[in-house]
Amino acid sequence: MDNQRNLLLAVALSFLLILGWDTAMRYFYPEASLSGAPEQTQTAAAPTATGAAAGTAPIAAPGSIDAGATGIGVPVDLDQALASEERVRIDAPRVEGSINLVGARIDDIELKDHRQTVKDDSRPVQLFAPQGTTDQHFAQFGWIGQGVTLPDGKTVWQADGETLSATRPVTLSWDNGEGQVFRIRYAIDENFMLTATQTVANTGAGPIVVQPYGLITRSSANASPSTFNAHSGPMGAFGDTVEYGPDYEDLVESGSFTPEAGAPDWLGFSDIYWLSALVPQQGIDATPGFRSLGDNLFRADLIYAPETVPAGQRVSRETRLFAGAKESVVLDQYADAGIENFGKAIDWGWFEWFVKPMVWLLRQLYDFAGNFGVAIILLTIIIRGLMFPIAQKQFASMAAMKAVQPKMKAIQERYKDDKQKQQQEVMKLYKDEGVNPLAGCLPLLIQIPIFFALYKALILAIEMRHKPFYLWIDDLSAPDPAKILNLFGLLPFDPPGFLGIGILAALLGVTMWLTFKLNPSAMDPVQQQIFNFMPWVLMFIMAPFAAGLLLYWVTSNILTLAQQSYLYSRHPQLKAAAEKQKADQEMVAARDKAREKKSKG
Repeated sequence: MDNQRNLLLAVALSFLLILGWDTAMRYFYPEASLSGAPEQTQTAAAPTATGAAAGTAPIAAPGSIDAGATGIGVPVDLDQALASEERVRIDAPRVEGSINLVGARIDDIELKDHRQTVKDDSRPVQLFAPQGTTDQHFAQFGWIGQGVTLPDGKTVWQADGETLSATRPVTLSWDNGEGQVFRIRYAIDENFMLTATQTVANTGAGPIVVQPYGLITRSSANASPSTFNAHSGPMGAFGDTVEYGPDYEDLVESGSFTPEAGAPDWLGFSDIYWLSALVPQQGIDATPGFRSLGDNLFRADLIYAPETVPAGQRVSRETRLFAGAKESVVLDQYADAGIENFGKAIDWGWFEWFVKPMVWLLRQLYDFAGNFGVAIILLTIIIRGLMFPIAQKQFASMAAMKAVQPKMKAIQERYKDDKQKQQQEVMKLYKDEGVNPLAGCLPLLIQIPIFFALYKALILAIEMRHKPFYLWIDDLSAPDPAKILNLFGLLPFDPPGFLGIGILAALLGVTMWLTFKLNPSAMDPVQQQIFNFMPWVLMFIMAPFAAGLLLYWVTSNILTLAQQSYLYSRHPQLKAAAEKQKADQEMVAARDKAREKKSKG
């Protein structure tokens, strides 16, 4: 009865674990997907920003930033917003879009190499979108000051060219009619970095004082969820540290946030796969800040120190704007070129030293195999191959432990009243026989950081986004789409959370159950029953995870089965001893059960 009660309790606790995990993920991360970030798409829903919220929040003196953002009472369609003729086209190797001459906003950025969905006719990812669209996200450069007429968010600029390209910069200019001419020269490189050079030429009778600024305004409506292992939201590098935060919700509560860790190296907004960030001119004082503008609008701004521009002189400031994909190779190139800690815009976590080499190896295997799923399988084979000598030592140690069991039991019986002496004799036995009782734990301890590192790599690596495998798996960064409960898509509903068991999750449960069955263990019947249904518990827990991660685990289980079969053939005494011990325990359990039945009869 006790065994049955314990078994039922274990089953109940396991299902509570499944339900608790799913409930907790939905509570703490209500829009989160364990497979990564949601797709960014543009829709024509009505925005809720008010005029004050969108761009007129007070800034430290002198003056305030006037981004020209005003509330929109009717929905703004993306294509309609981009149809204005007052735009300068952007056509770079990896970026296309336009600059709005009204306010000199960079508010139209598409990433040529990345699509919104896996469909062949999908549009490119729309990273920046104009004010008034649901997913508004734009950058703007200007000046604040006193006693001088300045351009604002409604100013119409003049351009000296029609297209900004990697070989052709474009300069916007505006004359305030009072002796000051303002210019913004935009340039773009072959990846995702724009450079804005702001110049004020003072031809007036006296000096003026201005503060150049750069800002990024965005809505959180289309932001990736910030999860326990990957930050999404405001972030930046200040001094020698990278601050992954605050989150959007924290910023709403505090209203604003000014980093105090040191001079800014860069700051902006991060999604799982995308980044928009301002990089200040080196050696020039600048104040960074984040603020909530209300109604799901947020701003990152970079305000330079006041500059006095004497009559007949000019002053320039150069700020770079990154607007693109978080490709680790590209980010590291910018870091090598002088942007401190730019590679850490990807939230690698504590295992960065291990995750980044794994991502590099995955890229090399993908270049070799031409299929990211095959690359994951090859990576699994490499990892298991490197760990095979350790597994051999583990099995040899287990065999040695089985061999010394009779001697160890004799010592325990002889010194059962003297625990200290018993321990000393056992340790001496281990030393004399060359046995390491901890050797069997080493493979498990090594696999923990490997599994976690691969988990981070598959979630964060944009290289895996929208990469297909074979057959039904068309996106390894998303959960397995072939769900058993809806008959693989034949029924018109999508099973929620842990109930969305796909083919890979089922294979995970089967292969793990087979590994437990192949490994004879000396456990009591209750423990044995727990290990029998544990694979099916993990099948439910892992069902919502990325298909690429499940592919790794299934492959690892298959290799484990092959490895165990081989090693047991090399150490038959280990399997025989374990099976004998298991048979003895079953016999004792059957005898106890018979006695219990007889006593009740």
